[in-house]
Amino acid sequence: MQIVIFEDETAYSLTPLSDLKPVVALCTGAGSLLDKLLFHTAGYSHPLFHVRSYLRPFYRNRLSLFEQASSPDQDLLLINGRLLFSAEAARLCLETPLSPGSSALQGGDLIVSRVAAGVVTRQDGTLPDCIDTAEICSKTAVSEVSGFSLITRLWDVIDFHEKQLQRDAGMFPLGRIDGCIEEGAHLINRARISVARGAVVRPGAVIDASEGFVALGCGAVVEPQAVVAANVVIGDGARVKMGARIYNNVSIGCSSKAGGEIEDSIMESYANKQHDGFLGHSYISSWCNLGAGTNTSDLRNDYKKVKLHIDGSETDTGMQFLGLLMGEHSKAAINTMFNTGTIVGTSSNVFGAGFPPKSIPSFAWGGGASGVVPYDIDRAVETARVVMGRRNIGMDDLYETMFRFVASRSLGERVSL
Repeated sequence: MQIVIFEDETAYSLTPLSDLKPVVALCTGAGSLLDKLLFHTAGYSHPLFHVRSYLRPFYRNRLSLFEQASSPDQDLLLINGRLLFSAEAARLCLETPLSPGSSALQGGDLIVSRVAAGVVTRQDGTLPDCIDTAEICSKTAVSEVSGFSLITRLWDVIDFHEKQLQRDAGMFPLGRIDGCIEEGAHLINRARISVARGAVVRPGAVIDASEGFVALGCGAVVEPQAVVAANVVIGDGARVKMGARIYNNVSIGCSSKAGGEIEDSIMESYANKQHDGFLGHSYISSWCNLGAGTNTSDLRNDYKKVKLHIDGSETDTGMQFLGLLMGEHSKAAINTMFNTGTIVGTSSNVFGAGFPPKSIPSFAWGGGASGVVPYDIDRAVETARVVMGRRNIGMDDLYETMFRFVASRSLGERVSL
């Protein structure tokens, strides 16, 4: 039986956060969905991954992709890549796997299905761009399950974040201090703190786990006078800047830089918010940069639930607190003010007086009173290349092709794979 982690059509509704990565790379809680999957499936056979067609060339060397079925009768166990994997999910999917020809459904979401490859593959044995879960359910015996979490709506990454962080505490060796705690640094409730090898906590910094846990990855640095509070994960090589206030429920990705005030937020790897300014209930994708003094609002003045502008219409999230959702490679100029529930697309450059629009499309240039215009694709590519190069990450031809595909599609051009 071959395990395949698949993408369905919902992957496209999670744009811009899913533009340049598989849904399994989205983050909530202590890390990505992939991190949770690998943690809870350790000891089982290694899964293969199915991703959208335009992502496959770049991710082929980064994930073990399902390329082609060995025969139409090959036994496949399909697991939804949007699933927040847990011990319960491992039991359902792997410890007592479904019988052939059966599926488990929660609401309208397919959680797991065991089928012969011929049910889902094309004539050449390859998988389509996205898995048609309705078709699978029509061809299998379906049972209803409950109690599982899947990323279904764009704001779920923040909505699930606090509770998922608490669940993810078990992924860390809390109470183990392998890094360097310099003289004058303060660790409160060491039993709930993990400091990995090579991490450094500088003099005057405070790590306070009295109301949760704190985990520092390999090579992470907490600079002097910074305060890191409960339920905070600092990824490998990340840096918390001098005087930063990292409040509850924050996940900072590998090699990211975090400063100012941050609470209830997620920063993916290689993101940059190292200056003063407030970031709350927000999701900042990789390669983003928030200029000095950038602030996000995460609570409406009238205390009503936050609405997002998606595809030209307002969507009620049902959330009291929701700030900024920003796609990869986007930038905000100094002193940018983001309104409650703002979406910024992929590779947009936001600047100008006043509040930017609550929905800024991908590959846009401007904001505020000046409005926005399309961002020239060649300029966007060159900027992305420079930004990645500053972190010693080269933009290869496969990444550039993927990037240009997303740009062309976002700007309404006809593109083919």
